[in-house]
Amino acid sequence: MGIVETMIDIPAEHERNVCGQFDAYLKKIERTLRVTMVSRDGCIKVIGPEQMVTRASSVFGNLIELSKRGNIITEQNVDYALSLTFEEKDGKILEIDRDLICRTMSGKPVKPKTIGQKEYVDAIREKMIVFGLGPAGTGKTYLAMAMAIQAFKNNEVGRIILTRPAIEAGEKLGFLPGDLQSKIDPYLRPLYDALYEIMGADSYLHNAEKGLIEVAPLAYMRGRTLDNAYIILDEAQNTTPAQMKMFLTRIGFGSKVIVTGDMSQRDLSGDGPSGLDMAVKVLRKIEEISFIRLSSKDIVRHPLVQKIVQAYEAYESKSPSGGKARRPGGNR
Repeated sequence: MGIVETMIDIPAEHERNVCGQFDAYLKKIERTLRVTMVSRDGCIKVIGPEQMVTRASSVFGNLIELSKRGNIITEQNVDYALSLTFEEKDGKILEIDRDLICRTMSGKPVKPKTIGQKEYVDAIREKMIVFGLGPAGTGKTYLAMAMAIQAFKNNEVGRIILTRPAIEAGEKLGFLPGDLQSKIDPYLRPLYDALYEIMGADSYLHNAEKGLIEVAPLAYMRGRTLDNAYIILDEAQNTTPAQMKMFLTRIGFGSKVIVTGDMSQRDLSGDGPSGLDMAVKVLRKIEEISFIRLSSKDIVRHPLVQKIVQAYEAYESKSPSGGKARRPGGNR
């Protein structure tokens, strides 16, 4: 294949956003596609094999369009644009970007950033119950929270209920000081953080006082019927089968349920099955329930998180015990 060259025009106001600080993104594209790039006077000359030059042009075209739409280009955007061009799905990144869920209190747009996240958001819109399964950093909880808050603001539901099992992450914390609320708040902190960022602390407190937004441990769900509500069960891998059945049978009319979990981060003691794992097996044939499996490709935290998750997956796939160390209390 012969060597070709092409010129890419980058508007001056988007050049730094697209190329990155000290041309970091440009250099990453150059290394990944094995092309040579020369930036000068608002233009980038790309030199290399024809197929790689075409891919580089496509990646830059997508990043420029994202920048024109007001996005701050991140390393994750660059990495994902590069991965899509190898899968011949270049245009998908712009299609995904059109799906604006809401804006945070600071005005930052909340959107799906990967094909997996887009499928997850679409499933939440279409199905009554959605299971979002995948590793840390894939936006399972955050996107579910954004969808719930937007539905609440649009009067599609009358209240939001957020819950998770109150289980320590591999540590025995002993007796915590304070009243009952003080004891359970640390377990629910990630849910509060997302609420404050998207809705604002004042709005949350106002609605919480009226009982319209509730953040509570899973044990509080027993005996209730939840009508006209958006219900999110987070960290569902830490439920027992009995807890999961109890939770799913609370659902009333006009409600929507999202269950999120990562089976690689179980904190249950003993050898018993996870309620999430059992629910996936038992409910997989029910048409009204959707199971969305996100992967390391959908991680939108720091790029290092993606490498860490991939390293653990590779190790666990090779380990005879599945990478799970034996502890006195059972399998982890």
